[in-house]
Amino acid sequence: MKRLFRSAVAAVAIALAGSMISPVAAQTPPGVLVVGQIAEPQSLDPHTVTATNDFRILVNVYDGLVRFKDGTLEVEPALAESWDISEDGRTYTFKLRQGVKFHDGSDFDADAVKFNFDRMLREDHPFYDTGPFPLSFNFSSIEAVNVVDPHTVEFKLKEAFAPFLSNLAYPTGLIVSPAAVEQYGKDYGRHPSGTGPFKFVEWLSNQRVVIDRNPDYWGGAANLEAVVFRPITDANTRVAEMMAGGIDVMVEVPPDNLATFKQDANFTVAEQAGPHVWFAILNAKSGPFADKRVRQAANYAVNKETLVNDVLQGTATVAAGPIPPAFNWVESAVEPYPYDPEKAKALLAEAGAEKPQLTFYVTEGGSGMLDPITMGAAIQADLQAVGFAVKIETYEWNTFLGRVNPGLEGKADMAEMAWMTNDPDTVPYLTLRTDAMPDKGGFNSGYYSNPKVDELLEKARKATDQAERGKLYGEIQQIVHEDAPWLFVANWKQNAVTTAGVQDFQLQPSFLLDLRGVAKQ
Repeated sequence: MKRLFRSAVAAVAIALAGSMISPVAAQTPPGVLVVGQIAEPQSLDPHTVTATNDFRILVNVYDGLVRFKDGTLEVEPALAESWDISEDGRTYTFKLRQGVKFHDGSDFDADAVKFNFDRMLREDHPFYDTGPFPLSFNFSSIEAVNVVDPHTVEFKLKEAFAPFLSNLAYPTGLIVSPAAVEQYGKDYGRHPSGTGPFKFVEWLSNQRVVIDRNPDYWGGAANLEAVVFRPITDANTRVAEMMAGGIDVMVEVPPDNLATFKQDANFTVAEQAGPHVWFAILNAKSGPFADKRVRQAANYAVNKETLVNDVLQGTATVAAGPIPPAFNWVESAVEPYPYDPEKAKALLAEAGAEKPQLTFYVTEGGSGMLDPITMGAAIQADLQAVGFAVKIETYEWNTFLGRVNPGLEGKADMAEMAWMTNDPDTVPYLTLRTDAMPDKGGFNSGYYSNPKVDELLEKARKATDQAERGKLYGEIQQIVHEDAPWLFVANWKQNAVTTAGVQDFQLQPSFLLDLRGVAKQ
């Protein structure tokens, strides 16, 4: 009965969301937070998804062994109370919290931890077929997960791996209920069960995902009674809903609307710099962009300063390469490609590329994609001004991912993309390594390959000294910048707007949405 009541409260919030009246008159119920999301989630199984849009829901339903400390990318205990690392960096031993249960009532213990990682990494695991697990790359260093006792679990690594703890804190490391996976199999993503501060209630496709407070949460019960995540893919509609009081939180506010919200006492705007990169994947395997000179020409042709200052209205900075400046310990002196249309024309002439024909995939909106349609049109215009012939194809976010992630060959020459990450290793390792091409389960959809980059990435992963890692990633940044497998565009400063009644809301450098401490009058 209690859950039905909470679902009813959430339903009231949905009903109010349709009323286009002033924020003062239209208010969602106290204790129920309604969040306007940029897209429908793909799944509520954290091991099978890649989008920050989905992760923003999932980190409130699940816990990992560790998590990012509030306001930082530092790692702190979560389901693991403590851990020890062997001198050679290859063995991590975690002491687990006792008495924690999954939302379905089953026990969290070392066997559950082993189940989670074996499910992602072992093809002979009985529930490996509930994947695919696209970000299991994050844990490819794991050789074995061993249960020492019910409250102690040991990870044996193939070799020292510097980002291991950070990767455990990333949403792919969230711990799911083995009992629920065994019950629902491939449908588990519609029936999630974690140990987090909120429990799953319902998912109505293209309408809402509802979670309610877990009163038995090991970290103390959340302030909010329930949270409703509404997928509102059109940015203008999200803004209208926010202005009308139908939603309490809106993530990824269009730049055109930031000033309006900042000047209105009914709203509070939050902004946070973070490790984000917005770019266009270039098909380095076939078509015009198989020639490095043509890829470089595209980078010179696009006026990125205009994009970040005019289109994005100062909510981003110009990107120089795949590693965001938020990782300020990376030793990189690489500067962004300057806007130089004459240089672009000269490179096209040198490559013998006369009016190169391009198909450009653009998305309607998606996780970290900023203003993708406007950005795509501006990029198209700049490319055409130097001699490219560019045809845009626009897709809804999940359809877009379904076309881009398997690779661009035979379909497109370039595609918009954005990544938000927790370590400088993640983006280049998953998207630029030779062994990360789509046929090998990675996200190198443009088929870029440079053996030196592969070598440096492997060295950087094994380095235990951060200064050494900083030098290696700086070298990677330099090589990738020169090879130009992407059109490097922007590093975003994330933002969100809340109604004045929302209290203690903070954006995180991880780009995740931690609602444990949020309250609402």
